[in-house]
Amino acid sequence: MTTTLALALLSIFRQLRRSMTAVLAIAFGIMALLLASGFIEWNLRYGRESTIHSELGHIRLFKPGFLQSGLADPYGYLLDSDAMRDEKIQQLPHVELLTPRLSFNGLASHEESTISFIGEGVDPTREERLSRSLTIVSGKGLSADHPKGIIVGQGLAANLGVAPGDTMVLMVNSATGGVNAVEVTILGLFATITKAYDDAALRVPISVARQLLRVSGSHTYAILLDKTESTPAILSELQRQFPGHDLEFVPWYEMADFYNKTAELFARQVNVVRLIIAAIIVLSISNTLMMNVMERTGEIGTVMAIGVKRREVLLQFLAEGLILGVIGGILGLVLAYMLGSLISAIGIPMPAPPGMSFGYTAEILITLPMMTEAFLLAASTTLLASIIPAIKASRMEIVNALRHNR
Repeated sequence: MTTTLALALLSIFRQLRRSMTAVLAIAFGIMALLLASGFIEWNLRYGRESTIHSELGHIRLFKPGFLQSGLADPYGYLLDSDAMRDEKIQQLPHVELLTPRLSFNGLASHEESTISFIGEGVDPTREERLSRSLTIVSGKGLSADHPKGIIVGQGLAANLGVAPGDTMVLMVNSATGGVNAVEVTILGLFATITKAYDDAALRVPISVARQLLRVSGSHTYAILLDKTESTPAILSELQRQFPGHDLEFVPWYEMADFYNKTAELFARQVNVVRLIIAAIIVLSISNTLMMNVMERTGEIGTVMAIGVKRREVLLQFLAEGLILGVIGGILGLVLAYMLGSLISAIGIPMPAPPGMSFGYTAEILITLPMMTEAFLLAASTTLLASIIPAIKASRMEIVNALRHNR
């Protein structure tokens, strides 16, 4: 095998110009794949973290059935305060925060305008840590110093014609069946990654929400972890520690419908790019090795005439293709990493895509699994492309091969 690899390497350097052309085709293909994949990976990571840190948290605690029937019967799925339960959850590793939320909806009035809204009562102090991706575009965020201060989605604020400092009235149906109202002051306007949410949402201190609805509990508790990758492990631990407690723990990825559809779309796009790159590599290597076979027909006949087995000829051409793939793959990885770092340092200005409220500056995130997959793609496709030329070389008739150069 060592001799076969050495002969394959010598053959590659003997046809240096053609070999370099093939190597560069592989390298630029792998570089393009990694840059495209890295751009998509960064966008998915950004969307994931923005969704978690502006709306969902990593894990949500509900009463079983709330997600299916909570809208029809919101007061039948309230969670009572439980200090022992909360302490037990917060003592788990990787858990940074547990905060209550109370959902409601109603009508918001300002001067002559009245618009329906979806509201969420939150703990102002704890929510500041969880919702760090929620952008305050004007004014300031919720504060414990302003018990009747609220923040409003910028789309809803535009429809109502309100700005920070204005007052408005919130009207809801309370748990007792009557209509309740409260006058609040707008502290600021916010934007999240989801424009549809910003067009209808507002947030209030949970004490105001409970006063409006005349309840004392919460619909859900949001759990914040130190890193998103810990979600499956902590979810399993929560389910293990609270069996039969009439509690349901739901991870963020089961609630992030917009993110999941976006990730599925991007995954299909990457697969198409991967298929195109594989086709380019196969055609490039196959053409290079087929030219080598044609030019070295006499040489192949000579080595087989002196006793080299057909299997060894086959292995040599397969080794040539594999070596080209390995060299091109490594070069592609180096170029992709260097160019990706440069592009990330400069930044990629992105307009607001459909469904989002604002633009952002994107980067390229090239991970080790992506690099491994790209390298394996280069090696496997070049090996695949070498099969037909290698078979053609190994099946030559010795007499006809020897006559080729005469």
